[in-house]
Amino acid sequence: MAGDWPELATRLEGSLVVLEPLAPGHEQGLFEAARFPEIWTWLDEYVAATPARFHEWMEEALAASAAGGEAAFATIDAANARPIGSTRYLALRPLDRALEVGWTWLTPAAWSTGANAEAKLLMLEHAFERLGCVRVEFKTDARNHQTRGALLALGARFEGIARKHMMLPTGPRDSAWYAVTDDDWPAVRARLEARLAAR
Repeated sequence: MAGDWPELATRLEGSLVVLEPLAPGHEQGLFEAARFPEIWTWLDEYVAATPARFHEWMEEALAASAAGGEAAFATIDAANARPIGSTRYLALRPLDRALEVGWTWLTPAAWSTGANAEAKLLMLEHAFERLGCVRVEFKTDARNHQTRGALLALGARFEGIARKHMMLPTGPRDSAWYAVTDDDWPAVRARLEARLAAR
């Protein structure tokens, strides 16, 4: 639980993005950023279909963070301070020094800008260098080849397919699992930094 990591939800600053602990004041800006159905193709549902449904998503994320089971962030464009997406630490296992990075989405205008790479760098750096993690996990729909390619590109290792891992409104989902360990972290960090420097 997050109580074992008191610094889990903290502001993480980069040159392209800032990750701020999710707060009610982010809701309107995030709703505007989220109103593109293509964001939600491989996630649970189109959570920005209506303001009411997005409010439910916000309330669920805030409640999970307040309960200590997750730490949700708003992803902010560092250039103009506008929300452009969200991400979370979840599946917290402090005794194992492991957690997951997930529920990540960005507005389409931020795709291929380096925003995702820098957000991952910030979250991995915080997990390995401040929280003392030895493992950071990622999972995605096995059919989501774009995200799977992005995880391999950052240096995460593919660990297999969990068949019928979870139920979606459309039916069972097979999940592809990836992870970065503390042994992998120096090379992953160098790779992400090189990608950002080459922009």
